[in-house]
Amino acid sequence: MRTVPAGQRRAPALDIAVVGGGMVGAAAALALSRAGFNTALLESRAPSAWQPEDELDLRVVGLAPSSIALLDELGVWTSIRDARACPYAHMHVWDAESGAAIDFDAASEGRDQLGYIVENNLVQWTLWQALEAAGVQRLCPATVKDFEMRSDRVMLELADDESVAVRLLVAADGGNSPLRERAGIATRGRDYTQRAVVANVETERVHAHTCWQRFLSTGPLAMLPLADGRSSIVWSLPESEAQRVLALNDEAFMQELGIASDFRLGRITGTTKRAAFPLKLQLAESYQAERFVLLGDAAHVVHPLAGQGANLGLRDVTELRDTLVAARDDGRDFASAHVLRRYARRRRSADTLDAYGFDALARIYTWQSAPWVAARGMGVRIVDRLLPLKRRLASHAAGL
Repeated sequence: MRTVPAGQRRAPALDIAVVGGGMVGAAAALALSRAGFNTALLESRAPSAWQPEDELDLRVVGLAPSSIALLDELGVWTSIRDARACPYAHMHVWDAESGAAIDFDAASEGRDQLGYIVENNLVQWTLWQALEAAGVQRLCPATVKDFEMRSDRVMLELADDESVAVRLLVAADGGNSPLRERAGIATRGRDYTQRAVVANVETERVHAHTCWQRFLSTGPLAMLPLADGRSSIVWSLPESEAQRVLALNDEAFMQELGIASDFRLGRITGTTKRAAFPLKLQLAESYQAERFVLLGDAAHVVHPLAGQGANLGLRDVTELRDTLVAARDDGRDFASAHVLRRYARRRRSADTLDAYGFDALARIYTWQSAPWVAARGMGVRIVDRLLPLKRRLASHAAGL
């Protein structure tokens, strides 16, 4: 990133450029455009078209009520839900060592569902399709080579030597964000030296619209309900163990998965191919710079044990939109440092609490000495009986 004097001033062609067309970036561009900002979305590669006859994506997201509310506001939720989404009304979490369990139920929260399990590519494709009708300029393929900060705008230099002028640059370009690095924003966190193995599996018993999660000494195993009756698994394992599991033949894999899941859904009777992705905790030291903000994984990467990564990113979108709209409607420069600090302070505080909460939970379940296991089991049983605390946890996860 280079900072240069404003020079000869001229009105920028765009209010906002969002870089990164994943779920969070596409939602941000759509939300900001619908809020009346002249918005462009820059992405190096368009998403693959989602087709109902295609095999279900191996990457799924558990959409919380806060995320569903945003997608509904943006006019895309009904299409996503009706295409291929699975509601879940129950969650059962248990400890392999102590046997202690905690249950969450939608009815006890006064809701029909706790959330929906949806394929990542379905959400991204639906958002992408909605952009043009909402007036978003889709610049694709487009890669930002560099950018210059001026007093009244940001000049983006693209890989094809074209340039784009904007009042605000929004980086939603992933955990390894090149824009964050060019803006000089550092990160902190830790590598879990684990991988999450993912697959879609058939089981002997129905998933009962329940999210199942078992905490093992090697990491958590989640079995998430899919719309076609199968379950999506997210199995966190140490690097070497993940590589071993990936190399197993299907029969051996299904047997080991059955044992790891305590055969809660009976035998594993079928599986797709497997994939894996590395796990880390990463938080940007700041969420903003001059006329620049971070969203989603560019700002925070968290452990998947609570399934909150995408939801945190979509809450970033809501907070940014609302902050910018309030400033604009008050006649202020929506891209000023004062306005952006308000967004950054609120979201970084919330994301930090969640990220380190998930990290603490991951650490606690690696403690295997008998006293710690007993104490952990007692704590889980107490929380399960304290209904006000359970409701508070459920409401927080829902983003309410």
